[in-house]
Amino acid sequence: MTDNKDVPFWERPLETLNRAEWEALCDGCARCCQKKLQDEDGELWYTRVVCRLLDQQACSCTAYGNRQVLVPDCLVLDMDVLAKSLDWIPGTCAYKLRYQGKPLPSWHPLLTGSSEAMQEQGIKVTGRVLSEEYVHEDGLEEHVIRWVTP
Repeated sequence: MTDNKDVPFWERPLETLNRAEWEALCDGCARCCQKKLQDEDGELWYTRVVCRLLDQQACSCTAYGNRQVLVPDCLVLDMDVLAKSLDWIPGTCAYKLRYQGKPLPSWHPLLTGSSEAMQEQGIKVTGRVLSEEYVHEDGLEEHVIRWVTP
């Protein structure tokens, strides 16, 4: 049996990670910040519309520590939320992949040391999204995209 201390944290079971390791697992793609729609059959659709708090260039929240106060439906991802939210979390998400016992994708910054490979693969939302500030809530369906799948 291998001692977990010899294994990189991103290969260990999620429930063994401390807060810093959990946060570091995020690749910073910001796909979780995209608005989603669900039809009457339960099918999920991603839109190119993102939360108003997203810094689109940096792919990070401008109010990360206070985001749930400013955006009450923003989910703070932990093991419980993750288990209940697998259907809407992008298929490329490190949290989802590790929860499912899968390895990180080869482009993940923890494996490559930078976000260049991730950008080359078109994983980041930078340059592909529009803030919700510019879209009426009733018009979200006009912004459905197919470059993200759950």
